[in-house]
Amino acid sequence: MRDLSRRSGMSLAGLYYYFDSKDRLLYLIQRHLFLSVMDLVRERLQAATDPEERLRIFIRAHLEYFLAKPEAMKVLSHEDDVLKDQLGAEISGLKRQYYHCGADLVDALKKANGLQFNSRLAALSLFGMMNWIHTWYNPRVDGDAHTVAAEIGDVFLRGILSDAHHR
Repeated sequence: MRDLSRRSGMSLAGLYYYFDSKDRLLYLIQRHLFLSVMDLVRERLQAATDPEERLRIFIRAHLEYFLAKPEAMKVLSHEDDVLKDQLGAEISGLKRQYYHCGADLVDALKKANGLQFNSRLAALSLFGMMNWIHTWYNPRVDGDAHTVAAEIGDVFLRGILSDAHHR
């Protein structure tokens, strides 16, 4: 809270006036981020019906949102187990909802193409690809969010759409 006070120019007492604890502040940040990205994804998915297109939309929305907010991605990636009790339970619930949105899109693509693979592991792999991008992403080298999303989408989809019998 002291670091935040110094960086924001707000007094420590002022911060505690609005936020009774750093856990409450972390909760509000995480809640806002999850709700915002879920709203963005839902909005963009409305017009699409093709399972592959829907999965690409999800990837693009996720990466656009978090590459525009790399500090937010770090908070969600590195502070996801800090919150306990009611605050932690609510954030875990939001996180599960977001995960299931992506996992359901992977499963829909699987069913539409008659594929055989572990949907859970595929979804976890996709989130792994997307969620740790902030550790290496360089827009001058890697391109913008659309470019990165297309590449990650291609790599992921080539993997799950390949002949699953060659395991």
